[in-house]
This record gives sequence, structure tokens and C-alpha cells, in this order.
Amino acid sequence: MRYRPLALALLAVLAVGAAAQTGRPNIVYIMSDDHALRTIGAYGRGFHDTPNLDRIATEGAVFANAFVGNSICGPSRAAILTGTHAHVNGVTGNAQPWDSTQAVFPRLLQQAGYRTALFGKWHLNSRPADEFDAYTILTGAGKQGFYYNPEVYSPDSGTRTIKGYSTDVVTDLSIDWLDRNAEAEEPFLLLVQYKAVHVPRMPPLRLLDRYRDATIPEPPTLYDDLATRTHNAGDVNFFLDEFRHEPPLAEHTPDRRGIYFERMTDAEFAAYHAAVDPQNAEYRRLRESGALDEQGAMRAYHYQRFIKDYLRIVDALDENVGRLLDRVDADPELRENTIVVYASDQGYFTGEHGYAEKRLMYEEAMRMPLLMRWPARIAPGTRVEALVQNIDLAPTFLEAAGLDPLDRMQGVSLAPLLDGVAPPDWRRSVYYHYYDHGLHRVARHAGVRTHMHKLVHFYTDDTWELYDLVADPHELRNVHGDPEYADVQAALEAEYLRLRDHYDVPSETFEAPFPAALAP
Repeated sequence: MRYRPLALALLAVLAVGAAAQTGRPNIVYIMSDDHALRTIGAYGRGFHDTPNLDRIATEGAVFANAFVGNSICGPSRAAILTGTHAHVNGVTGNAQPWDSTQAVFPRLLQQAGYRTALFGKWHLNSRPADEFDAYTILTGAGKQGFYYNPEVYSPDSGTRTIKGYSTDVVTDLSIDWLDRNAEAEEPFLLLVQYKAVHVPRMPPLRLLDRYRDATIPEPPTLYDDLATRTHNAGDVNFFLDEFRHEPPLAEHTPDRRGIYFERMTDAEFAAYHAAVDPQNAEYRRLRESGALDEQGAMRAYHYQRFIKDYLRIVDALDENVGRLLDRVDADPELRENTIVVYASDQGYFTGEHGYAEKRLMYEEAMRMPLLMRWPARIAPGTRVEALVQNIDLAPTFLEAAGLDPLDRMQGVSLAPLLDGVAPPDWRRSVYYHYYDHGLHRVARHAGVRTHMHKLVHFYTDDTWELYDLVADPHELRNVHGDPEYADVQAALEAEYLRLRDHYDVPSETFEAPFPAALAP
């Protein structure tokens, strides 16, 4: 199938009539990075409180089954912008080029009269083209940005440093833009995209002592031995036992210190070390005494250090989401006519299966948080159980603005779900495809997930995993090849092939020889 994105974009804009130019909602799209569902109150069943994120959920809708199609930063962002899977938009891995001329929902909204702005993390391999009237993006650290005193780029000011903590800075920029634009007659699209909760995890100084004396509950699969899984589950290199390069343990790998601390002022550096040095001294004592040599002890220790920093960064994120909501809600008319969406580019393993990463098609990485508040359209407390994907966001925003989604887009608008009831013809499965075998030794794989089952195909060596998500929600027992699941397996394999055909996935993708790693 061939596409002519610019021509299609023009047709979409020309189709907008005068009636569609009035009464259109504003859109505030807030996105974090690597945010695990269980650390959000609306999803976590009491594990962690996030009062401001939960405010979006209680005043709007929780999407209980939202998934990405490729759990890695760049590909996920490209999928959200274009409404297409990676093989269509071209971003199959973080190192792949980004075609900035292809149709993206911000440009389509801009051409239809929306004022558009982006602040925060972009993480695609070219800067925004013409799709934003204003933008300031994080730069440095491989386009990830820094937590302290971040370096940013904007067309009007070039590259500069802004003093402060990244999550606070991105919010400040966004609120400043709202203050200058919220009263205009034209509707607006504002993208607020945080670095949090991505590595290297460095909480703000104000939260470094939070949870110091707490023992955070462990996930039930922290000590998973990966029995019954294919070798691919154990070949990865992001087990918590190995996570000694993460701050605040970076002093044990001096060659990596610079990327964590080089942006700090002397005062910030001193305050940071005043908080973590006593913990690191205790870590050295435990290692030297042999206390961490006992089975599971090293993983348990690293989990506590990891999860406390993770939650501190989540708390700073939640504070800033509250600041954004307060700014929108300060004007009742603005609140009523503004769609607020919170999402993450993907989920994250926070100790499940012993992991601390994403990429794999297991639940923790494949699931994404998705919360939506639209007072004019969504009843408070709505819960959507239907299967949705990140490729659905672009057509949703276009339809909300009175535009037809492009034929090119592979996602579908979420509008029919906003009352909490899925239409009879809604999708029964979602497609996943990870291409980026590189840094973390995650084998290429693709698969299908339904409400009840999941099939994973590691196609470079033709190995398979099948999970009964009802009987085995933690994905501990691979039942592929089990005669008891023969009918389920056959149905899922057929659905897997159907989705590959439905989305026009090139057949040569699954054929040897496979291309070299897509990321360093």
C-alpha cells in the first residue's frame, strides 16, 4: 500500500467546514516516559498514591486496557504522532530517522486553525518541522534531556540552559504558554512531554528523603526464575541485580558519573551527596560483609534503592500535573472546553520478573497508562475496558476537532468508547512488534494480545510463548505447545497472521537474514 501523506493532509484540512471551526475543544496532552501503571493510584490498587493523576481519572475516564505497539521511546512517540505502526512511519528503533514531512496530528490540527505548542522531550531524530507554532525541547543526553538544569532548544532562542529541575521547568514553560494563549479565539493543542520517569533517575532535591525509612512492597514476580519461558526472557541484561550503574550508585562506576551529575551546581551536587552518601556507605558495608551474597539479597537491595527513586520522580511528576490542572481549572470555561489526556510512551518493569526496563511484550512494558478528562463529553468515573492502542490517539484528537482521520492512519478514534461501552465491532486484539535488538539484548519479536490470551513470537529463532492472562496474569507459565491449549494456540496464531496482513507488515521482516542492530 502506498501513501501520499501531504496530499491527504491537505484534503483533510480542505474538508473542514465553517461549522467545524467553532466550538472545538482545546487539547492538553501530557506524556511521561516509562511510567509503570502500578505506580499510578488509578491503576495501582493502593500501591502508590498519585492524587493529581487520579484527579484526571475520577473526573474523566480510565482506559484499563491501553497498549503500545512497540515498547521503546522513539517508536512509541512516532506511533502516537502519526497514528501508524512502526513499519509505516519508519521509526522501528531509537536510532532510525524520523521523516518530519509525514502527516502528524499536530500539523493537521494546526492547518485546521489550532494554535500548537510542544514543551519537553521530543526524542525523534530530527527537530520538529512546521507542526508547532512554538516549541522548546530537551536536548543533550542522546535527546533524552537532563534532570538538573536542562539544556533546551527553541527556534527563537537556540540552545540554552534553564535553571531548575526538568519536570518543573517543562511545566513552567507550558503554563507560561497557556497564560499567553488560553484567551485567544482559536482552539489550542498543547503537548507537555516530560523526561520523567526515564533513566538516569535523579529525583528533585526536595524529595530525596521521602521513603528513606520505608520498605516498599515487592512485586510478586521479583524473584521469578523464568522457568517455562523461552531463553529470550533470560538473555536480556536489565535485571535489577545488574543495576549498579544507576544513580545514586554511580560512584561505583566513575566513567558514568558525568551523565548524572555534570548539570548540577556545586550546591546541588553537595545536597545530593549529603542525602545518598550514607546509603552508599551502608551498601559498601553490606557488600563487604557478605550480606548481599545470600540468594535474592542483591536483587532485594537494588529493588528498594531503585523503586524509591522511581517513586520520588513519580511524585514530582504528579505535583506538576497538578499545577497544569490548576491552571486549566482556574478558568471554568477553559476547563469545560479542554480535553486533558495523560499517557506515557510505554509502561515499565519495576522489578517484575527481576527486570528494570521495557521492550518485551510482557504486560508491564506493553501496557501504557491512559487517562482522559473531557467535561463536555466524558462522565466522571468512566472506566473503559476495551482494547486500545497508542495509534488511536491521533485519530481521536482529529475527530474531536471535527476532522476526519486520514486513510493512512491505522488507529481508530476512541470517541465511541467515551461512555464506557464498546461498540460490537470494536477490536478484539492488538498487535505488537519490537525490532530494536541492540543495547539490552532483547530479541526481535511480534505478537498478538486479546482480552484473555497473549501469543509472543521471537521470530529470529522461531520460538514462541503463550499465556493465559486469566489463569496466569503474571505470565509465569508459558503454555505454548500444551495440548490443553491447542485450540487457543491455533486461534491466536491465525489472529497473529491476520493482524500482520491487516496492518500490511512486510513479510520480509520475518525472514532471514535479519538486519543489524537498530540501536547502539
